Formats: sequence, C-alpha cells, structure tokens
Amino acid sequence: MSAYKAYKACVPITWSPNLYITLVRGIPGTRRLHRRTLEALRLGKCNRTVMRWNTPTVRGMLQQVKRLVVIETEDMFKARKEKEAKHRAIRPPLVVSHLIPPANESSQQAA
Repeated sequence: MSAYKAYKACVPITWSPNLYITLVRGIPGTRRLHRRTLEALRLGKCNRTVMRWNTPTVRGMLQQVKRLVVIETEDMFKARKEKEAKHRAIRPPLVVSHLIPPANESSQQAA
C-alpha cells in the first residue's frame, strides 16, 4: 500500500468538535468550484493542515473536496504528530571504529 493510501485510510471514527483538514492532492487541474472551496477552507498548498469546527457547513464543503483532503479528529491528529516527533527524535550516534582489533593469543596458537 502506498503512503498516500495509508494516509487516506485514516478516517475519523469518533465525533470531535474540531476537525483537522490536510490537503494531500494538488490544486492544478481541479474544478473551479473545488478550488474556491479549498480557498474558503484556507488550504492553499499541499500538506498544509488547518483546524476547523465540526459544523454542517464545513462538512458539506469537505464532502465536495473529499478526494483532495484528509480529515482527522483531534485524537488522530495528536497521535500522528507524536509519532512524527518520535520518528524525528535524536538518536544516539552510531560509533564505527576503523582500527584493526588486536589479534588474540588463541587465534595465533590455532594458526
């Protein structure tokens, strides 16, 4: 499954007072009505996220552009941000030694 499909597969299950909307597809080539709807939602560029109240008006706008956006609840948004932060966390450095280890006596006796 591609990353896009995995991202789109996250569908809000529980009700939330706020919706986090992310534009995941490009605007060029879309209908004028869809461009105007995205403009009203304040989504101008790909991978930008906005928070909107969960109202019938906003849900109707999202229904029009559902193939262009990903909709998340607050819990889903926070979980995704925590996962990204954990992935970007500083990891301990990998130490590589290029020195030749000293030969053991046991390996010299076997030879």
